[in-house]
Amino acid sequence: MSTRPIRNLCVFAGSKRGTSDAFVCAAKALVEAAAERGLGVVYGGGNVGLMNVLAEAALGQGVYVVGVIPRHLLDKEVAHGGLDELLVVEDMLERKALMAKLSDTFVAIPGGVGTFDEIFEMLTWQQLGVHDKHCGILNVDGYFDPLAALIENARTHGFVSNAHAKFLYFDDDPRRLLSRLLGNR
Repeated sequence: MSTRPIRNLCVFAGSKRGTSDAFVCAAKALVEAAAERGLGVVYGGGNVGLMNVLAEAALGQGVYVVGVIPRHLLDKEVAHGGLDELLVVEDMLERKALMAKLSDTFVAIPGGVGTFDEIFEMLTWQQLGVHDKHCGILNVDGYFDPLAALIENARTHGFVSNAHAKFLYFDDDPRRLLSRLLGNR
């Protein structure tokens, strides 16, 4: 078992692996960058898809890993059994709140609607002043280019302020993204 870190990176990741090996490589590279900074990882607690890739890579690097999973997913037996901590909550809302509480910054890697929901919830909370933690997108092979375009379109049409458009960092390099999110610490 690894030692609990002072700071945690929350990663929102897909429950599937996607169609490109680049997604798997990016999840592993993000973990490596987190390990270099002595960060722990908080994630959705699953043993499927990119979530599992992320957890296995982190555990292999000696990174402290906390999974937060809703009971209904635990009952479906998709929870990772080898984490440093697995916290079971009642629902997805409680999951996001606990993940936010445990984390110092947030990164989304490729995933589906659940991943979008999670990073947008954190972005919304930041905009509303619920927290002051940074949010980032690891834009692997241009996966999130349409999202960046959507946010820019919303800004252009006056639905997202210039200041709020800058709350979400996009980068294709995990080390550079973490440096932007965490500063030079």
